[in-house]
Amino acid sequence: MSGKGQPKTAKYIFVTGGVTSSLGKGIVASSLAKLLQARGLSVTIQKFDPYINIDPGTLNPYEHGECYVTNDGAETDLDLGHYERFLGVPTSQANNITTGRVYNNVITKERRGDYLGKTVQVIPHITDEIKRNILLLGETGLYDIVITEIGGCVGDIESLPFIEAARQLKWDLGEKNTLFIHLTLVPYLASAGELKTKPTQHSVRALSELGIQPDIIVCRTEHPIPVEMRRKIALFCNVSPNDVIESIDAETIYDVPLLMRKEKLDQRALYKLDIYNDKDADLESWKNFLGKLKNPTEQITVGLVGKYVELKDSYKSIAEGLIHAGAVNETKVNVKWISSENLVDAGYEKKLEELDGILVAPGFGERGIEGKINAVKFARENKIPFFGICLGMQCAVIEYARNVLKLEDAHSFEMNPETTNPVIDLMEEQKSVTNKGGTMRLGAYACKLEKGSLAHSIYGKLNIQERHRHRFEFNNAYLEQFKTAGMTPTGINPESGLVEVVEIKDHPFFIGVQFHPEYKSNVANPAPLFVHFVKAVLKNAIPLMKGAK
Repeated sequence: MSGKGQPKTAKYIFVTGGVTSSLGKGIVASSLAKLLQARGLSVTIQKFDPYINIDPGTLNPYEHGECYVTNDGAETDLDLGHYERFLGVPTSQANNITTGRVYNNVITKERRGDYLGKTVQVIPHITDEIKRNILLLGETGLYDIVITEIGGCVGDIESLPFIEAARQLKWDLGEKNTLFIHLTLVPYLASAGELKTKPTQHSVRALSELGIQPDIIVCRTEHPIPVEMRRKIALFCNVSPNDVIESIDAETIYDVPLLMRKEKLDQRALYKLDIYNDKDADLESWKNFLGKLKNPTEQITVGLVGKYVELKDSYKSIAEGLIHAGAVNETKVNVKWISSENLVDAGYEKKLEELDGILVAPGFGERGIEGKINAVKFARENKIPFFGICLGMQCAVIEYARNVLKLEDAHSFEMNPETTNPVIDLMEEQKSVTNKGGTMRLGAYACKLEKGSLAHSIYGKLNIQERHRHRFEFNNAYLEQFKTAGMTPTGINPESGLVEVVEIKDHPFFIGVQFHPEYKSNVANPAPLFVHFVKAVLKNAIPLMKGAK
């Protein structure tokens, strides 16, 4: 797009949604980005969320699903996980902006006197701040195209400033440098036996009233949209029939890029942006991944033990990490979602007996903690492959302290500040922290692995970097006791001495990690810990299956 040696001049695509939330704007944006990337263009995606929280770091997962963490320590929307899983390119603080951050920035500037006594208003001051954030990534010179997903639905009061900022940018940057894609719903009424276009018409009309005419309309649907219906949508919504794109329900989210290519979404976007690109999207490796995903030769059942399992989006990256690892191993990973609160009462073992592997998930707070500890105990004693992440690793430490070291009241300081054996304690730098938001140990940190350890064999190197999100840590005052008893710390942060990885050697697979490997797992590079966990579960499960025949 730009001359040799010259920084790239970015063009901007905006993705809005209408009719209802949860239609999949993030997946459509990620799929389009993947297609453009596969044509040789450099692409990034950002998410603008209309809520007033500064970031989702303090939100309950029931409110907003998983909080995704970037390398630079930003707590962000779960859609950024989709962006990274599809593109294989890290995101950052600049890829997720909220209303709260926008207003916080503007108020900070006002207090500093930056506006020279002017009355601070939504227009132009809030919209200018939004525009500044939209343009940040494009101004780096790294990207040909920046895709901006605007959260919420058109018509929501909260998203109006974002829509207005996008409208202004169209005039600031010019029509050939901006593109608006609107995702709507074409519902199927079973009683009438037909699809209905009226919600799409109303949604586009609402967007038009705000000054934006969509260039492309993507219609989410359960059934194929007939040609005549596409023409009707085009007629009423002021677009060409070629710009009405069908987004039919797919078997997996990883099918969507191929479906969007079939619908020529990338071609239409390039044409509208006046970008000449004669390359076909190279999706061979993507197709290979899908082939393995859809044609497994084996299957296993893994119990995912957590306290938010009613809302599976709470563990979105873990679930996707298991999918990636399953494809590598040509194995279907059946995830059994188990509430840790149901593993407290006598007889809890019955709920775990059919599992081939157990993964204890991250989390905060006391609710369900004893169930997680019981799940670890069951996995350890019955030689079932075990994988603990963050709090899951801490539960493994507590369980081992209680049942092997015989420290009966061993606990985490988080759950029981009165315990005489806080084997998990508050990190030293966290003891003076009072604000909850953005103050945990966040982002990528180094970890040095012990030579010859399970972790070393998994990663194939001694120095790694993984992302973190925690306040509490393994209490090093108990380090020697654990080593002597057989739970080995095999991963240590070289600067702080923080224990990052614990293992038990006399076990098919038993590993707990303080970090979050799921955040870095993507289609092109599945997380090694997930790949080897699935491999160990499969290896352990096959003899069991043979014995049952």
